[in-house]
Amino acid sequence: MHTYEIPRNYKGEGRILYIFSTKGLIYTVIGLAIGLVFYFIFKVLGMSVIGIGIDVLFGVVGFVIGTLKMPDTRKFEFTKKTGGENIDNIIKRWIKFKKNNNKIYIREDVLNKPQILEEQGGKKDGE
Repeated sequence: MHTYEIPRNYKGEGRILYIFSTKGLIYTVIGLAIGLVFYFIFKVLGMSVIGIGIDVLFGVVGFVIGTLKMPDTRKFEFTKKTGGENIDNIIKRWIKFKKNNNKIYIREDVLNKPQILEEQGGKKDGE
């Protein structure tokens, strides 16, 4: 008789406290750290409850950015292009796009010359 390895589902083993993946926990902590700035500002003004609410809100936004993916729907133009990708990757690409003055560099294999595509930041021709 031979022994066989039974495949295991490793999907949830990189999680901390079951809901936090490592990346999700890092983004949540960053969101909470940004929210702490607002908490201290509101605490000085005597509105610490509002500061706590804003801090929790920033933590939830950080968790969503680090954990969830963009929905894959064909209803909107934006979700057609980015459906199924991680939200943090979409934000990183958008920042890089804006940093390069709305230019995307594409390498064309046939000509071995970079081709520059320009996009208007949400503006249509004639507006």
